[in-house]
Amino acid sequence: MNLSRRAPLQHPLADRFASAIDSLGAALAPGSVRQYRATARNFLLYLGVDHPQVASLDQLRRDPHILGWMTRMRSQVPPLAPVTYITRLIFLRGILAELASSAQLPELAQLLRRQDVPRAPRRLPRALTMEQDQRLQQELLRRNDLAANVLLLLRHTGMRISEAADLSFDCLHSSGADQWAIQVPLGKLKTERMVPVDSFVCQLVQRLRFFRSFDPLPADGRLLARPSSREALIRQLRRYLHATCAETGIAKRIVPHQLRHTYASEMLRAGVEFLSVMKLLGHASPEMTMLYLDIALTDLQREFHLARSQPRHLAPQPKTQVASAHSGLDGVVDSLRTTQHLIEMFRRSLSDGAPRRCLDRLSNRLTKILTIVRKLGAPEK
Repeated sequence: MNLSRRAPLQHPLADRFASAIDSLGAALAPGSVRQYRATARNFLLYLGVDHPQVASLDQLRRDPHILGWMTRMRSQVPPLAPVTYITRLIFLRGILAELASSAQLPELAQLLRRQDVPRAPRRLPRALTMEQDQRLQQELLRRNDLAANVLLLLRHTGMRISEAADLSFDCLHSSGADQWAIQVPLGKLKTERMVPVDSFVCQLVQRLRFFRSFDPLPADGRLLARPSSREALIRQLRRYLHATCAETGIAKRIVPHQLRHTYASEMLRAGVEFLSVMKLLGHASPEMTMLYLDIALTDLQREFHLARSQPRHLAPQPKTQVASAHSGLDGVVDSLRTTQHLIEMFRRSLSDGAPRRCLDRLSNRLTKILTIVRKLGAPEK
């Protein structure tokens, strides 16, 4: 088997790497298998040029083979995207672990270590601005064709574009009187979910059913027809969105996944609880949902004034001066202990993060100050 759909790679280790990828790919999506093959091809091409003497697995060494490959990628011109660099390291590490097991060479699993893989850069939320969102939706409503209705469906359900491509023709389900929900198929995290929708989304689904009924391709149970493949349909929708944004004067390149970010931020602003937003998006962890939410200054101001006007709990106003029954050094000690207590109570109310660690350091400093003040009042020996 070839490592790629391109010309066969002539390398002594090509067949061994291909067998390892076949074993790994048994439980992976086709896209992941393609990335494994591309990574293996990139590594073996490097070996063939820089280390042509390597012809067997037991000849592979961390230095210079693995470290040299990593150096080559970091010095590539134009620079390699950080995500691509990290992905290649992860996939090669998986291939080496599989080869270590199949070839009974445990040392292969140690050639590329976990600490070699840098942390992926945290991407900021990419929700559309209110102006971009309004202009784009107005243009999609004006066009009212197949692709426009699909993109509107993404915007108002928070689905991934890959999930929309797999929607069944009967994805719309009634959950009660005038209550509807869309059954989102297995997606990126292999989870299935029901997303509540309003009458506008129901109309979108009906329009897409209408378009499907007139499509010349035979019915296959899906809401969206695939001219050639699922990937081709997704590429077509991406190009359509790009062209639509260009015509509406949106200079920034918009991708379909930003519609999902916009939906998440809209739900939060509408008062949907955080855990419910997490379920709507089909996320497995709160940390993943946090990356989707775009909290603007106007949101913070609204929440601040709402909390001041309608507090959930009445907290006593802090006193401007801490009274002490003692004077002199004893009064100073009492004041420092009170301050330390207030800081500790506030620190415990915070989640783990920089503010909590800062208050922890401040509390430690107060402890040292208290020790010094107490020594000032101790009788000299």
